[in-house]
Amino acid sequence: MRMSDLVAQYILDMLEQQDGSAEIQRNELAGSLGCVPSQINYVITSRFTPEQGYIVESRRGGGGYIRISRVKMDRGTAIMHIINSVGSSFDKASAEAMINNMLQRQMIDLQSAKLIAAALSDRTLAKVEQDKRDSVRADLFKNMLLVLE
Repeated sequence: MRMSDLVAQYILDMLEQQDGSAEIQRNELAGSLGCVPSQINYVITSRFTPEQGYIVESRRGGGGYIRISRVKMDRGTAIMHIINSVGSSFDKASAEAMINNMLQRQMIDLQSAKLIAAALSDRTLAKVEQDKRDSVRADLFKNMLLVLE
């Protein structure tokens, strides 16, 4: 398992144990996991974003912390939030992250996740010009989510 995956899983476990909200001291967490503090920052900024259903607050300084909270909203509101956050372009990595997040939050089942991932794959979009592929992927994803709502 990659270090970023390990850090993300550790934070997800903390959120699960603490009812959706966790305070993290970056240096302390980095020391216990055997990584550099910037790795913690990378994971938080890339995997715990508002688009993925999290609010991140931080306080700098000696007693500083990072507080991560899972946003609680009903399924329909969450899906509309995701649709609005996608924009006009959506790369493959972002699509996979969003699908995994929706699966983890039980917004979609495994079969739906697999179907959406297959529809948004580079293989499926191979006949679409490279410079238009992410735009088509965004439109497909948003339209599939509208059907789910």
